[in-house]
Amino acid sequence: MKMKCLQKGLIILLLLLAASCSQNKIVRFGVCADVHKDVMHDADHRLQVFVNEMNEKVVDFIIQLGDFTQPQDYNASFINVWNSFDGPAYHVLGNHDMDNDTDDRYTREYTRTYLDMPAQYYSFDVNGCHFIVLDGNDEKDPPQQGYARYIGAEQQAWLKKDLAQTKLPVVVFSHQSIEDPHGVENADEVRKIFEEANLRSKKKKVIACFSGHHHIDYSKTINGIHYIQINSMSYYWMGGDYLQVRYGKEVDEKYPYIKYTAPYKDPLFALVEIDVKGIIRITGRESTWVGPDPWELGYPETRRERIGPLITSKELEF
Repeated sequence: MKMKCLQKGLIILLLLLAASCSQNKIVRFGVCADVHKDVMHDADHRLQVFVNEMNEKVVDFIIQLGDFTQPQDYNASFINVWNSFDGPAYHVLGNHDMDNDTDDRYTREYTRTYLDMPAQYYSFDVNGCHFIVLDGNDEKDPPQQGYARYIGAEQQAWLKKDLAQTKLPVVVFSHQSIEDPHGVENADEVRKIFEEANLRSKKKKVIACFSGHHHIDYSKTINGIHYIQINSMSYYWMGGDYLQVRYGKEVDEKYPYIKYTAPYKDPLFALVEIDVKGIIRITGRESTWVGPDPWELGYPETRRERIGPLITSKELEF
C-alpha cells in the first residue's frame, strides 16, 4: 500500500512539473532584415556572422524579413550561408527580391521557389507560439505607383482563417510595415483583422508584428499589439543627393549602389525571446557608420530619431 501511495505521489508530481513546463514555454529566434546581397559587397560575411551567432545560441529558428537576394545562380554562395544554420530557416518576400529589369521570369513565384519557401504566405508553430508570414507584395487594382505594397483580398481571407484555427499567441512577420504609412498601403484593413481576432479570443491572440523594409530602428504599440521594425543588416538608403564612395574605387565599380547608402560597419540583427507568460525580449546590436554619417552630408535632422546603426534592445509585455 505504501509503495502504491509513493508511486501515485510521484505521478502527480510529474504531472505538475509537466504542467508547469507547458506554462513557461520560451521561443527563441534570430531575425534579420534587408541584407541586400545585390547591393552590399560583404553581404556573405554579414550573413555568416548572424548564422554563426544563432547556431552558437541554439535558437529555435531564424527568419529574414525580405530584401534578401535576387534569384540568380551567382548568389548560390549566399544562399549556402543561410542554409548552414542548424535548424529551420524561414523567409519573407521583400519588394527588391524580384528585381530584374531584363528578365520577366523573376516573379514572386520564381523567387519563392528559389528560396525554397513553402508558399508566398504561410504559418508555422514553435513551442507554444503561432507564427504567420505575410506577403506585402500583392498588386492593387488599379496598381499603385512604384513597388507593390498591398495585402489583397485572397491573402486577407487566408489570414482570417489561419487566425481562427489557432489558440496560441500569434506573431506576424512581413517585409513592409503594417503600421508605417509608407509600408503596406492597406495596413488599416490588416490591423483590423488582428484586432477583431483579439476581440473574439478570451486571451489576446495577436501579440506582435515584426517588419523590415524601412531600414530604421523603431517600435510602436497600437491597440495592444506591438509593431516592431527591424533595422537593415547593412545600411540606410540615402539616395542620389548624398553620394559618397566609402569602400574605394574597386568596390564602387562592382557594387555601384553602395555610394547611395550610409553603411553600417557591423551587421545588425536581433535575438528575440518570447515567454508565453507575457514577455517579448529583444536583444539588438549596435554598430557605427562607415565613413561620414548622414548629417555630415546634410541629411535632414528630422530623421535622426529613427535612423542609426543599431537595433535597440527592449522588453515588451503582452
